This record gives sequence, structure tokens and C-alpha cells, in this order.
Amino acid sequence: MAATEPIRSKKELKELAGYYLGKGQIRNYTLIVMGVYTALRISDLLRLKWSDVYDEERQAFHTHITIVEKKTKKQKTIALNKHILGALRQLYLHRRGEFIFANNRKDPKAISRVQAWRIIRAAVTAIGVDGKIACHSLRKTWGYHAVKSGKVSLVVIMDIYNHSSYEVTKRYLGITQDDLDEAYLEMELI
Repeated sequence: MAATEPIRSKKELKELAGYYLGKGQIRNYTLIVMGVYTALRISDLLRLKWSDVYDEERQAFHTHITIVEKKTKKQKTIALNKHILGALRQLYLHRRGEFIFANNRKDPKAISRVQAWRIIRAAVTAIGVDGKIACHSLRKTWGYHAVKSGKVSLVVIMDIYNHSSYEVTKRYLGITQDDLDEAYLEMELI
């Protein structure tokens, strides 16, 4: 299996999410939004239930979700930003069953990883995004843009991904010589 890449272009990223929003496919739109903004692995994203994000008693969305990652078995708490909450509010009106990303069957269960891959690939193909883009690209995209923005410390990014070194994170995010060149050339100090 070839390594996936982050979606480097913010324009393409907006088009990717907008592809499903424009079609009225709110579940698929929410999958992309949550995949990008939570930096969760697809296996953890697909296991999310409405009870993880919504308090029925208070009839309000939580401000954070706390999960135990399937791969690492580590607990992770993630703040739900306005983009995630906006997508969830839209999807909540059409909820089916206990899983956020439920299939369309009579007895809804969580969609499969394969179905999630098909959703991502269909949008990527339709809008013409180049590169090795798949489900894991959503997770990598958050980190790539966090690094590029300069607003998030590398230590924080490494902690979010549970990486042990800068080199692992750099390789994971696909930081290229072009990115390094851009950092040198765009810095204005004097």
C-alpha cells in the first residue's frame, strides 16, 4: 500500500468538502470535515456515536469528545470547533441510529472503512485532486496545515499524532524540500 499524502491546497480542501455539501450528502460532508479537523484515524472516526458528541438530556452538543484510540489504546480529548459543530448540527437533523456515520440500510450500522474510502475517492476524482489521497489523508491534512500556519507548535502536533520524534512527524506529513525552501524565502526579518 502506497503512503497517502495530505491535501496541501486549501482551495482543493474546500472543494472536497463542498462537493458533498452541494449534493446534499451531509453525512459524507461531515465525514470530511471531522476527518480533517479532528485528525483522527478513520477507524476511530467511524466508531463515533451520537452519544459521544451530543447530550440528549441537555439537548446540546458537547464542546469536546473523549475517545480511546483503537490503535494506540491511548485516551484522547478533542475540542469540537465551529466547523465540526456546524456539520454535526446539519447531520443531526437526519441522524439514523446510534452511529454518526451510519449506512443507509434498514438496520443502520457504522459505514465501513471501504465505504469511507469510496466516499473520499469519489470526491477526489470528481474535483480532480492529484496525489495519493485516501482516508488517512484527512488526518495528515490537519497536521500539514497546522505546520504551515506556524500557529501550532511542532511539539503539540507530535503529541496529537503520538509521534516520538520530529523526523517521524516530518515524514508523516510529507514535508518536502519545497516547503523548507518556502520557509526560508518567505521569512522577512529585517
